[in-house]
Amino acid sequence: MKKKLVISTGAGISAESGIRTFRDADGLWENYPVMDVASADGYRRDPALVHQFYNERRHQLVDARPNAAHLGLVELEKDYDVYVITQNVDDLHERAGSKNVLHLHGELMKVRAVDDDSKVYRLSPDALDTTPETVIDGHHVRPHIVFFQEAVPMFEPATELAAEADIFVIIGTSLVVYPAAALLHYVRRGVPVYYIDPNPAAVPAGVRVIKAPATEGVAILARELKNNI
Repeated sequence: MKKKLVISTGAGISAESGIRTFRDADGLWENYPVMDVASADGYRRDPALVHQFYNERRHQLVDARPNAAHLGLVELEKDYDVYVITQNVDDLHERAGSKNVLHLHGELMKVRAVDDDSKVYRLSPDALDTTPETVIDGHHVRPHIVFFQEAVPMFEPATELAAEADIFVIIGTSLVVYPAAALLHYVRRGVPVYYIDPNPAAVPAGVRVIKAPATEGVAILARELKNNI
């Protein structure tokens, strides 16, 4: 039976695909106040601005491609039962070929009914733009994104995966965004933990820190895991 390899990814894994992160010096928050475009209050105040913001993100995403880090995680599926928990709202893991992806913060290429959270719709690449007036199947829709001030419905399934991990890997995250940063606390004692980031945060003793960008770090991870099989 293959070991369960659970991987928690953040913005750093998509940065090398050209997806701008929010917290970099030239990041998205420099151009958009976060609480205006990514909070429940912001959406209530100005839904048109929020729709416009995510329309722009979608157009950026369709031009992006999975990078060597995304593809490297797919290669690991040959030897491990791989599950990806991502904070990212892009679909680069899926486009790279990852089979098991759990999105903590929603999905950029999807919208959902404002009056029924269970009705979720994937947008076509040739129809990416929405407005507060957009209607699908009789429902006005909003971005399928977990805004600040909203619950994270996929967090509990994520904690269950973390608790089942035989190996746990963190890639490209500052470990300051909760609840995602708390996943490390659900990993069983004694389970090997790897952390890949060019500017790693402080982590508990025993965590193998790989100080490198995601593409380089995943290659290092793959070599180390192969040596330990």
